[in-house]
Amino acid sequence: MKITLCYSMQFAEYAQETKEWLDAHGHEAFVSASNEAYVGLSDTEKEVLKLEHKYGHDAIRKHYELIKDSDAILVLNHEKHSVPGYIGGNAFLELGFAHVLNKKIYLLNQIPEMGYTTEIIAMEPTILGGDLESI
Repeated sequence: MKITLCYSMQFAEYAQETKEWLDAHGHEAFVSASNEAYVGLSDTEKEVLKLEHKYGHDAIRKHYELIKDSDAILVLNHEKHSVPGYIGGNAFLELGFAHVLNKKIYLLNQIPEMGYTTEIIAMEPTILGGDLESI
């Protein structure tokens, strides 16, 4: 299955590891086109780089194209800002893209308690409970 990973760029290292695991287990996984630039940076450096990529490299549209050409998305929703299962603005946007495109949606962890929890539930994601083997 072709799977596009959706995640906060703070998780760039984990996204690369997850891609490699999925590829080794028979899937074809895709990370952000700019993922490599984030690996090894501090969270502060990643925040600065995010704006550059969103504005200067059209990152949102590029990731949309990956989603469009995939069978599914996997949201790497780790804890962030003390919110278990955190899903930020970009990942939420990408959930919406996948939903409208009728793609299978996987969440690595539980649905977070955030301002848009109801909308995430309505998209009917499959929650993996941290277990990639469940895909």
